[in-house]
Amino acid sequence: MTKSFPIICIGGSAGGTEAYIKLLQHLPVDTGGAIVIVNHIARKPTNLHNVLSHYTAMPVVLVKSGLHIKPNHVFVIPSNCDLHVLDGEFVLDLKSKHRGWPNVITVFLRSLASHWSGTIVAVIVSGLDADGTAALKEVKEVGGITIAQTPEDAEWSDMPESAIKTGYVDYVLSLEAIAQKISQIAAQDADK
Repeated sequence: MTKSFPIICIGGSAGGTEAYIKLLQHLPVDTGGAIVIVNHIARKPTNLHNVLSHYTAMPVVLVKSGLHIKPNHVFVIPSNCDLHVLDGEFVLDLKSKHRGWPNVITVFLRSLASHWSGTIVAVIVSGLDADGTAALKEVKEVGGITIAQTPEDAEWSDMPESAIKTGYVDYVLSLEAIAQKISQIAAQDADK
């Protein structure tokens, strides 16, 4: 099953929840894209899907293997899992990296670059370490768009700064401007 709508991966960790909330508050419910929140610090079962559902009218769903990816939905990665896409569905695996800083954002972005036919938008927000950074080149190579939160606006600037240093970030924006850019990209995608 080929999907052609955009997937917007929003990856973060420390300070990420506030960033996700602000983005969802500024995103229209009919962007036409699937929003996937990949938070890399949860070690116990996440409640993030319940928290975020208070800040958007879009359905907010905790990902399960085999779940069909749909536009105008928010999907949240469960704790302690790697997330992939295949044939328009999510696939969960046990987390492959058990020591050191997680790399779940990188794993998901690489899966998108290999298996998603629609537009990919990679957004890196507040967080420690550099998760997501290693996959930005692959996202760009398949025509994806990369965005980092302005480091000065991030509660923890490590992840956005690391992304920016790669040279593979298209836009460095405030959270409000990121929401506007996502809406613009999705609207342009719909006009193709």
